[in-house]
Amino acid sequence: MKSSIGRNRLRTLRAAQLAALAGAAAIAAAPGTAAPAPKTVVGSVGPGFTIDLKLGGKKVTQLKAGVPYRFLVHDRAAIHDFHLSGPGVNKVITGVGFTGTKSLVLKLTKGTYRFLCDPHAHDMHGSFRVG
Repeated sequence: MKSSIGRNRLRTLRAAQLAALAGAAAIAAAPGTAAPAPKTVVGSVGPGFTIDLKLGGKKVTQLKAGVPYRFLVHDRAAIHDFHLSGPGVNKVITGVGFTGTKSLVLKLTKGTYRFLCDPHAHDMHGSFRVG
C-alpha cells in the first residue's frame, strides 16, 4: 500500500511540475511581453569641428527619464572624442585616437546632460534635458 501512495504522490508532483513549466512557457511566448527595443540616439563627432546628437533625425533637446536609450556614436576623426556627462553618467564613449562607431544603452535620470569633445570643448559641445 505504501508503494501505491508513493507512486500517486510522485505522479502528482510530476504533474504539478509539468503544469508549472507549461505556464512559464506560455508566459514567455505570449506576444507583447518582451521589452521594446530602446530608441536610438545618434551622436556624431568630426570629421571637422562638429559634434551633434540626434533622435529621429532631429537635434536632441529633451529625453525621458528612466527610459532606455541606445547611444550610437560615430567618431569620424582621431583628434576628437565623444564625452557624455550628467547625473550619474560620466562616460567617454569614443576616445581620442579612435575612429569608428560605438554603442551603449543608458537609462538616464532627471537633469541636464552635456556632450562634448574634450580637446575642443570650447567649440564642440551641446546639452539636453532629461525629465
